[in-house]
Amino acid sequence: MIALGAAIYAFSVDMVSIPNKLADGGLSGFTLIIRHFWGINPGISTFIINIPLIILGLKYMGKRAMIYTAWGTLCLSLFLNAWSLQSIIKQVPLHHDPFLATVTAGCVSGLGLGLVFRYNGTTGGSDIIARIVQEKYGIAPGNGMLALDMLALFCSLSYLDFYHVGYTMVSCYILTKVLDMIAEGGRRARGAFIISQKYQEIAKLIDLELERGFTYINAEGGYSNEKQHVIYLVLEPKEIPKLKKIVKVEDPKAFITFFDATEAIGEGFSYKTKGSNFLIRK
Repeated sequence: MIALGAAIYAFSVDMVSIPNKLADGGLSGFTLIIRHFWGINPGISTFIINIPLIILGLKYMGKRAMIYTAWGTLCLSLFLNAWSLQSIIKQVPLHHDPFLATVTAGCVSGLGLGLVFRYNGTTGGSDIIARIVQEKYGIAPGNGMLALDMLALFCSLSYLDFYHVGYTMVSCYILTKVLDMIAEGGRRARGAFIISQKYQEIAKLIDLELERGFTYINAEGGYSNEKQHVIYLVLEPKEIPKLKKIVKVEDPKAFITFFDATEAIGEGFSYKTKGSNFLIRK
């Protein structure tokens, strides 16, 4: 999977970014600068620059992680060379529509790097730094890479006009969002807290109509100091309107708040919900 992700990312650089005169973020952005001024293939420069970074990563990430990183770096270098030398698949010249080229580059690159990160690898360069920051501080890899991307894009102004660099900034932003979505995996969901005196009636309808599990949380009113129960549940975004209707029917004065759940694992998300037979739950 790391090799597949590296192949997809390399395809985006060779077949989308380069022919459409888009820069790139992180280490790839610097290799494109080197390619422009000195004509060195990005696959070769990527491999050379990554050697000291891999040594640095070994200190913080451990041997197993760096084996995956070395494999990802090697695959990226090989595929960057392979895509640039092959003549079977034509490049994707979207220069007539720079916005389409920008979106394509961001989505394809994010997909490739997301696969690499999801399977505990990196493609070297800024990925190593982003992985170290993720391990030490819990910062999403996409956010860590975004800052490094901006530095590379600033340097790219040495050979590209602001028009193309500006589009590349949009591409990098899309890349980080797609990367985080793929790397974090799972199914995105929404969480909900419901505070109501009729919590039992609401919970019963949640069970029957939404077929969602829920949890009672013991709470105390901050003003009244009264003991009460809070309903906590996780559901799919499309189920929110139905939940709002259920709560409104039972208790129009109920307090309900929603929040994003980055990943949901368990019944109803990573495997099927319990079956039902008419009104009887199995």
